[in-house]
Amino acid sequence: MPNLPSAKKELRKSIKRREKNQKVITDLRKLVKKAIKAIEAKDAGAKKLLTDSLKAIDKAAQKRIIKKNNRDRKKSRLHIRYNKVFSEKK
Repeated sequence: MPNLPSAKKELRKSIKRREKNQKVITDLRKLVKKAIKAIEAKDAGAKKLLTDSLKAIDKAAQKRIIKKNNRDRKKSRLHIRYNKVFSEKK
């Protein structure tokens, strides 16, 4: 446990930040999973879910909740999944 008042305040701040960041990460994961399910089901709303999840990934990286390489990898894999299903030659 911290002894100094400033250390106690820092602990409170870090706990609040962690809770906020965890919520963003949880929401991001849920959104990505929804997009993947929609893509695999060839749902009509897959494009919208894809753009929403890409936007959420970019915002999380902008706030430094996830790292840039993590952002790039997630976006790339989502695009690959989407293009594989919806760009098939008929």
